[in-house]
Amino acid sequence: MPIRLRLAMHGTRHRKIFHLVAINHSLRRDAKPAELLGIYNPHDRDVDNTRLVRWSVTRIHHWLSMGARPSKSVVKLLELGGIIKPDSPYHSKASQPPHPIVALKKPQTSSKPAKP
Repeated sequence: MPIRLRLAMHGTRHRKIFHLVAINHSLRRDAKPAELLGIYNPHDRDVDNTRLVRWSVTRIHHWLSMGARPSKSVVKLLELGGIIKPDSPYHSKASQPPHPIVALKKPQTSSKPAKP
C-alpha cells in the first residue's frame, strides 16, 4: 500500500482550503486519509501579508522516512517551508533537464585598438 503526501481540496467555491494528508495513492483526492498532516488556507494572511501553512513537521518527517512519496505541489510547499532541502530526492525526473546546462562562451574581443 504505497502512501502519498498530497493536497486534498475542501471548502466552498472560491474559498478552497487544502489539507496536507498522507493517503493511499489509489484513493480519490478527497477520500479519508491515513493522517492529516497540515492545513493550507490561501485566503488567511499573517500580519505582514504572508500566507500561512499549519503543519506537523515531525509527522511529515515520519511519513517521509516510512517511504511516502510527496506530490509535486507538496514538494514545492515543503521546500518553501524549509522542511526539505531544494536538492532533495523527491523531485521528479521530468522536472530535471536530461542533459546538464552549459553556458556558451562568447568570443573574446581584443582590447587593442584596430590599426589605421
